[in-house]
Amino acid sequence: MATNITWHENLTHSERSSLRKQKGLTIWLTGLSASGKSTIACALEQAILSKGLNSYRLDGDNVRFGLNKDLGFSEADRNENIRRISEVAKLFNDSCCTTITSFISPYIQDRLLARQLHEKDGLNFIEVYVDVPVEVAEQRDPKGLYKKAREGLIKEFTGISAPYEAPENAEIHLKNYEGTSVEECVEKILKYLTEKNYV
Repeated sequence: MATNITWHENLTHSERSSLRKQKGLTIWLTGLSASGKSTIACALEQAILSKGLNSYRLDGDNVRFGLNKDLGFSEADRNENIRRISEVAKLFNDSCCTTITSFISPYIQDRLLARQLHEKDGLNFIEVYVDVPVEVAEQRDPKGLYKKAREGLIKEFTGISAPYEAPENAEIHLKNYEGTSVEECVEKILKYLTEKNYV
């Protein structure tokens, strides 16, 4: 724990929002590997940017090339992975960016802490459950990860040898299977954002 530090006050979030003419928001996509989180997040980011609003996507794999490259996939490392990205998303949100995270984030408690971290500072947070049955995700398996997990080559793999705790009260529930398109998923999210006056 750092000592001898002092929080430096700056513009308030509401002042920044007024100047930027945009509300801050974190859109937290959670779901199994191969559920379509990253694909939906990319399309959503593009849709929001096309409206002239600032948006940025934080991707589970991408942050492990830099910020979280020191972390593995044990439960403790997964907890720390989500803690760090929650803090980063909060900073982006405070800057009045629409921040889109796409992380498996398998544990309810970790996602709750991400929400609480935002809400204690009055920052908007919505959870999006990208729902596919593990059988469907395993059939897709674009990275070949489920196959490796079944062969015992990947330990602690969510949905196979490690748990995924599905959201109980996500603001948006996307059933990304049975013919649902990426465009339909993005439209559902945008409809919610519009109704809530986020965009």
